[in-house]
Amino acid sequence: MRYRTLGDTGISVSEIGFGTIPILSGNVPVLPDYYSPDPDTAVSVMRSAYEMGCNLYDTAIPGEYGDAEYKLGRFVSRVPRDSIIISDKARKYTGEEMRAAVLQSCDNLGTRPDIYFVHQADEKNADLVFSPDGALEALHRLKREGVIRFVGIASHYCSVLERAADDPRVDVLQASGNILECGVLNRLKESGAMRKKGFILNKVYAAGLLTQTFSPADLIGGILNYPISSALIGVGTFEQVEAAMGQTYFPWDIPFEEALGKLSRRRELIACDRCQRCECRYRHEIHSIFRCFNYARLGKEDWATHHLRMYITKISADCGRCREKSCLQTCPRMLPIPALIAKIYAAVSDKTSCN
Repeated sequence: MRYRTLGDTGISVSEIGFGTIPILSGNVPVLPDYYSPDPDTAVSVMRSAYEMGCNLYDTAIPGEYGDAEYKLGRFVSRVPRDSIIISDKARKYTGEEMRAAVLQSCDNLGTRPDIYFVHQADEKNADLVFSPDGALEALHRLKREGVIRFVGIASHYCSVLERAADDPRVDVLQASGNILECGVLNRLKESGAMRKKGFILNKVYAAGLLTQTFSPADLIGGILNYPISSALIGVGTFEQVEAAMGQTYFPWDIPFEEALGKLSRRRELIACDRCQRCECRYRHEIHSIFRCFNYARLGKEDWATHHLRMYITKISADCGRCREKSCLQTCPRMLPIPALIAKIYAAVSDKTSCN
């Protein structure tokens, strides 16, 4: 295992971090597998990663990650506390709610988290999160009080990550990305402000969908080419720990076009890397629609088609009446976005399936 500096925090984290979703007992529908191990087995799986050099363990409060936080707390009690970094999070956006969540996490873990994130900060709640009464300010105060060590923002949105990168209260960023959805990683390369923060990457396997075509070595080596601090890999078994952490990875470049080409041998995908630069007059998240379509084509059909059905009728109608078509001018890959939206609408409406 090798280690990287976590921004300006002064600590080093293992290049491969332990994502605790697969050890939970609960329900997170987008994910491919979780194993509901009993607490002792879960601790043993985490211990096996620890013995391979993993020192970063990422979790979230119950309700989001089931009982993973409790299981991590049991593991923490069996290793030297200063030998691991705990990354925790809550989907709370007001200061009062966030403070209560952090204190509850401390009780669940039996220790203080090292990093605590506002989870899934997005463009709709960002003004509240960053406000004087918001979750970010609450975390900043908890840091000053010594309840947590570092403050984080976790988001799927480049605009929120860039805002967080410019905020001195934020120490660490967390985002989703992989060799297919590499838009945020390219933004990271371009942004000096984002690179100064610690940057933890999740969804490296794209909820397990990319492992059908690429090996863990391909996927992990491909994203370690970017200036991230650590790649979180969700693991739930000893075999998965070995696959993710049983070797030293060396960064290598796998171009988006190469990754897309290999994945498209099974089913044709939309060539969107989720750079989020496309503009929509009606403020629809085109990149999220394309992601759902691609996930359905790669095998997560039930989850992805359900989400598409929730939005595609409205998006298709607005796209049909739009005369500006600004998305065509702002998409760096010059995708025929209106035609692709029509294709997705037809697939969902006429065939009730994206396959």
